[in-house]
Amino acid sequence: MRIAVLALQGAFLEHEMLLNKLGVDCFEVRQLKDWQQEKDGLIIPGGESTTQGKLLRELGLLDPIREAIEGGLPVFGTCAGLILLSQKVEGNSPAAPEPPRIGTMSMTAARNAYGRQLGSFHTEASFKGIEGNIPMTFIRAPYIAHASEDVEILATVDGRSVAARQNNQLVTSFHPELDMDTRVHEYFLKIVKAR
Repeated sequence: MRIAVLALQGAFLEHEMLLNKLGVDCFEVRQLKDWQQEKDGLIIPGGESTTQGKLLRELGLLDPIREAIEGGLPVFGTCAGLILLSQKVEGNSPAAPEPPRIGTMSMTAARNAYGRQLGSFHTEASFKGIEGNIPMTFIRAPYIAHASEDVEILATVDGRSVAARQNNQLVTSFHPELDMDTRVHEYFLKIVKAR
């Protein structure tokens, strides 16, 4: 098993460390030639979704990644990754043009829904398909404002949807890569193995 980790910006190193801890081979995607390597899944890290979206478009990665996901490649997006995978986003500046996104999940994300840096927090909550509560670190996090029937909500915090799955796609508002708990990554790897 080999997992591609989008390494344009954000917390990609933390994902790589967790994958290494689980004994999973991974490589960084920084340009189109990196993307052309063999892979079994993709992780899109947290960071700044607008910056990542612009870089994906400028580097010619946006369409190939979208096509691979639509073709069944398993993908796991955390925080900014959730925004990039959402078809719609609330909270963008009305004056600014819509930032580029992959847009393969039929749901709407609310940007910076928990506020700016001061709105960051840590909690524990249940996650469907994982036994026991898992640690959840939120940093300027989005949440899922609306989701179609095709999207399964996996976790909620304070009545807001913070994790979901749609077929081969998994997203979390929080950053599981910032905690030592590997269970959310293991959940993703099960999706990869089942492909």
